[in-house]
Amino acid sequence: MKIIISSAALLVGTLVFAQAKNDTIKQKENQIEGVTLTARKPTVESKVDRTVFNVSNSSILAGNTTWDVLRMTPLISIDNNDAVKAEGESVTVYINDRKSVFTGKELKEYLKTIPADNLMKIEVITSPSSRYETTGSVINIVLKKRDDEGMKGSATFNNRQNTKNSQYTNLNLNYHKKSFTQTLIGSYSDNTYVQKNVSTNSLYKDNDVTNVSNETMGKGKSPSLSSTSEYELNDKNNIGLILEYYQSKNTSTSDADLYRTKNNNEFFDSYHQDQDVTGLYRTLGTNLFYKYYDKEKNKILDINLGSNYNSQKGTDSFLKTYGNSSAPDYLNINSHNQTRNYYIKVDYTQPIGKGTFEVGGKMDFNNNVIPNSISGNKLSGLSTNDVFHYEDNINSLYANYSKTFFEKLETRIGVRYEHIDYKMRQDVAGTERKDSYGTLLPNLLLKYSFSDKYDLSLTYNRNLWRPWYAEFNPFLVPTNEGTFSRGNMDLEPNPSHRLYMKLGIMKKYFLSARYMYTDRDYWTSFADEGGKTVTLPANFNGKVQKYYLFANTNQTFLKNKMNVNVGVGWYYIDNHDFNQVNDLKGKDYISYVGASANLSYTNLFNKNINLSAWVELSNQNNGNSYANKTNIFHNISATKIFPKTQMEVSLQLMNIFSRPNFDNTTYSQDGTFRSALRSDWYGFSLSFVKRFGNQKVKDNTKTDVEKNSGGGK
Repeated sequence: MKIIISSAALLVGTLVFAQAKNDTIKQKENQIEGVTLTARKPTVESKVDRTVFNVSNSSILAGNTTWDVLRMTPLISIDNNDAVKAEGESVTVYINDRKSVFTGKELKEYLKTIPADNLMKIEVITSPSSRYETTGSVINIVLKKRDDEGMKGSATFNNRQNTKNSQYTNLNLNYHKKSFTQTLIGSYSDNTYVQKNVSTNSLYKDNDVTNVSNETMGKGKSPSLSSTSEYELNDKNNIGLILEYYQSKNTSTSDADLYRTKNNNEFFDSYHQDQDVTGLYRTLGTNLFYKYYDKEKNKILDINLGSNYNSQKGTDSFLKTYGNSSAPDYLNINSHNQTRNYYIKVDYTQPIGKGTFEVGGKMDFNNNVIPNSISGNKLSGLSTNDVFHYEDNINSLYANYSKTFFEKLETRIGVRYEHIDYKMRQDVAGTERKDSYGTLLPNLLLKYSFSDKYDLSLTYNRNLWRPWYAEFNPFLVPTNEGTFSRGNMDLEPNPSHRLYMKLGIMKKYFLSARYMYTDRDYWTSFADEGGKTVTLPANFNGKVQKYYLFANTNQTFLKNKMNVNVGVGWYYIDNHDFNQVNDLKGKDYISYVGASANLSYTNLFNKNINLSAWVELSNQNNGNSYANKTNIFHNISATKIFPKTQMEVSLQLMNIFSRPNFDNTTYSQDGTFRSALRSDWYGFSLSFVKRFGNQKVKDNTKTDVEKNSGGGK
């Protein structure tokens, strides 16, 4: 806290004594019609509280899904468990400023149903205002909005070759007539993936070492359909309804070989394990919304009422065979997870004096059930069946006030209060927990413009990360790597503090520094329970301090045809107290470099050929888990546009020079656990896109009053 106060004092002192000329900045607006671009935004924009990835005219969209583009977004990384992170920290995902209920693999599957062709931009909000329900940074995915009269749309056909072949197709239809707009999006994917993993689990007790090699091949067939209906009652009032349905039928087979030794390499155990998985995943979401906007008075009222239902039904079959003549072991696991979410959200914005005031709130109700059952011939130490119930009610209120002083100092101060009541229980085991707590989450933003070429900003956020409901479920199940997995009913939320400073130079060069502090966190841990190696989420007390330094620039060349964005960051993590408190033998101090670059070239040789390339230097160090290998992700794409027929052909090359390998070591009180996962994210894809109707779009961003209230949005 001393660092936060002293930094704020330093910035305010600088602002008081600064002298500069008054400048005005004229902004251009984008208009895209067919393939003609009258004014083009930079591919990557760095703003006071966010980084904006403008992709609406990029060649990377053709044939891709929103998940694919998210992988290539600056500051974003995705680990081997499909967890999305910004600058190495967990994020909350919004779509058109509406919070997604999905995380992890569920979020991945959902975003794969949204065609990238619908994307306008992706905002990585590293210093979100109190308006956002977030546990850290926010990713806001902004979709295109088409308001021209008549019917228009596009059809995409994509074939992707990784280890195996996959296909993806989608159809977009948009109809606009006077005050009514209807959008329909349908997609279907038939995917096959292969991944290999080698792990070494080393327990300190008895020098117990287990080596596991595993190969998995999975297949999924996934149809989806979404509908957005919007009606303009008059020039101030809009109502609309969003309906979304997604289904995925998945199968996978896994082969694993395990070899275990104890006491100086003395043989203890070995076996071969086959796993067969079948699953059916369904989700249905609804959102009824009303929006009032008075352009003259800059007053906005936004009301959202919605529900989300999710069902995951699956069967896992395990068969263990041993090198000796003993009979094989087999286990069957049946589960049917169901989640039900209901919410109402109200946001109101209006000017007060020369500033802008925002206030709002949300009521969230969740009712989740996870039934599990196990059958087989070797059930020692395992519960055969149970039903886990989790219910919560989260109520939140927030307020933001933004004002500009001396035409140079932008300010935003906000606070959010959240209160949660939650309870959980197991029907058979009888374990239960009931708890509630409230928390205040303040935030502050200051930005001083010395001139139109130089500005300095400071932001502060307090965040709270809550466990996902399934992480509480203590039911023990086997994994495809010969270990076991369960949740932890004793998990607690994790608070953190973030301080961020950024210097902008000539609107092209940005230097930034970030400091983050927490005294408790939760990560995946390992434990030896009755001779079984068990993975579980666990709280780790102890101080962790993280320091980040970044340099970023965005440049255009060749009459704005070529755009280059390059960012380099240095990361330093102080884990010494965290390791000491938790008796971990990991690294006390971690230092590493991360970098990324996005390049795009429009209308090569004046032949309507667009080129783009992306490369990222990635190290994933999180909590008690450390990277052993630096990955260099890269993507190269070329798109040929045929304006007369409104067709596009695109070729993409993915990680062709270096196949990703997620190699990391996790430390716990019981030992170390190293995993090296060879990803299937490589190969090439070929896409064909056919458009029809008038393709004119407009930016689906917030109104001026909403932008100003965000402080530099």
